[in-house]
Amino acid sequence: MNKYTIQKLKTSRLLSTLIILSGALLMIYMITIEDEPGALPLLLIISGAGWFILNQVLIKKGLR
Repeated sequence: MNKYTIQKLKTSRLLSTLIILSGALLMIYMITIEDEPGALPLLLIISGAGWFILNQVLIKKGLR
């Protein structure tokens, strides 16, 4: 992989981390205010974690 692709994957990793954090914050808000976690925060956390793991695998493959 070239340098541009690896930089793009690192940016994508940052975005997936932000999605996980926003899902976690929304989960905390939903539990404290509404006493129910809700489906949207869970979806954000799971999709962000999957995207993060995929990016990590692709970054590691590119660096070898």
